[in-house]
Amino acid sequence: MKKFFLGFLVLAVSMSAILAGCQKQTAPASAQSQSSAEQKVTLKVLNYFDLTSANSADGITKIWDTYTASHPNIIVEREDLFNDPFHNKTEAYAASGNLPDVMYAWPSGRSTTLYANRLLRDLTPLIQRDGLTASYNPLALDPSQFAGNYVGILTQGITSSHAFYVNTAVLADAGLQPATTYEELKAQVPVLKAKGYDTILMANKDTWVMQSCLFSLIAGRFGGAGWEQNILNGQAKFTDPDFLNAIRFVKQMYDDNVLSQDTLTTDYGTVTGLFAQNRGAYLIDGDWRVGAFITDQSSGAALISPADQENILITVFPDIPGAKLNKSTSGILGTGWGMRADIPAGSPQEAAAWELVKYLSGKDVLTYQVNTGAISTPSRNDIDTSTMTLEPMQKAIIALPTQYTASTAVIDGVFAGPVYTPLNDGLQAIGIGTWTPEQVAQATQEAFEAWKAEQQ
Repeated sequence: MKKFFLGFLVLAVSMSAILAGCQKQTAPASAQSQSSAEQKVTLKVLNYFDLTSANSADGITKIWDTYTASHPNIIVEREDLFNDPFHNKTEAYAASGNLPDVMYAWPSGRSTTLYANRLLRDLTPLIQRDGLTASYNPLALDPSQFAGNYVGILTQGITSSHAFYVNTAVLADAGLQPATTYEELKAQVPVLKAKGYDTILMANKDTWVMQSCLFSLIAGRFGGAGWEQNILNGQAKFTDPDFLNAIRFVKQMYDDNVLSQDTLTTDYGTVTGLFAQNRGAYLIDGDWRVGAFITDQSSGAALISPADQENILITVFPDIPGAKLNKSTSGILGTGWGMRADIPAGSPQEAAAWELVKYLSGKDVLTYQVNTGAISTPSRNDIDTSTMTLEPMQKAIIALPTQYTASTAVIDGVFAGPVYTPLNDGLQAIGIGTWTPEQVAQATQEAFEAWKAEQQ
């Protein structure tokens, strides 16, 4: 009996050892799988955040907080900046070689440095791998639309950088109708002034606004479709009559007081309040600016109430005498999200970054942004705006394409920063009266030639 017990004990110990050995061999695979599923990944994100827009605070909750709640393994460290501070920080990151993992960017223009130095990942292979091609407007995935000839961002929309906001209540108070020609607009100046109104409100203290939101349209109207390609190909110059006449027209607007010199001290954060307070009959800005006026879902307040929005017409600048093209706007692919190029392929960091990029330009987020006025023409083709409950200004901006028959280039979307910067500064100097149109055209042409020489 004693021998049997000892034999049983030995057998039991042996079996335990065998089982323990089996567990020791299989445990690492199971543990590794569990560890991989729960692995924490930290993403540094640079976000373009306009606090003046309605629903900006709500967007943090609806977009960012929703994402982090559903992705507990991804830690998002977000940096929120706007306007020039955002662009300056982007350039600093690019120069230091220390870009965030995921960042908001333009398809060209202000983000040219990122493309020129291949700092953004080419997203095409990932887009194709995940079967996203059919979900987006083909223009949004066309490499030729991006500064580096590759898809560096998944864009959120297609943008008209020009919109002509018309306050019909102000005009009616002055006994006027919306101007359809420049001559009519000029004739309204003294009538509006007598009633205490400005004619056009515009944030010209920020130098990019004139170039992007008005002058690009003017250049397209005087130069015609494809004018920018003629300059890029060496078939035309910034000093040629078409472009020079476009600059002269800006001077004429200041001389006629259609554009007041007061606009040169009006910044981008102030101009929407002035328009909402009925200080002027017209506002010139981009199509995205609607988001500043509509109801903020978190507070229930609107800069312009839905009832008063019925008085706002959104169209394009009136016909210009002597222009080759009228009833046009200036358009470009909108902004979107990309990821830094040097994230290791196949890494958890890459998977997390791409997941966030897809989410930020995905159907749910874009639907929310259309609803809240952040975008008017989404890049995805599976969003039906007709089913949404929208305010009058949102409906008007969605209908903006019915107000024009052609769209021409946005200058800072085609030319590099060293080219459009002296133009931006020169257009402001035109308003101040310190430069002539000829000087601005010459400075821009010299900047273009210097930039082109550096590319060779």
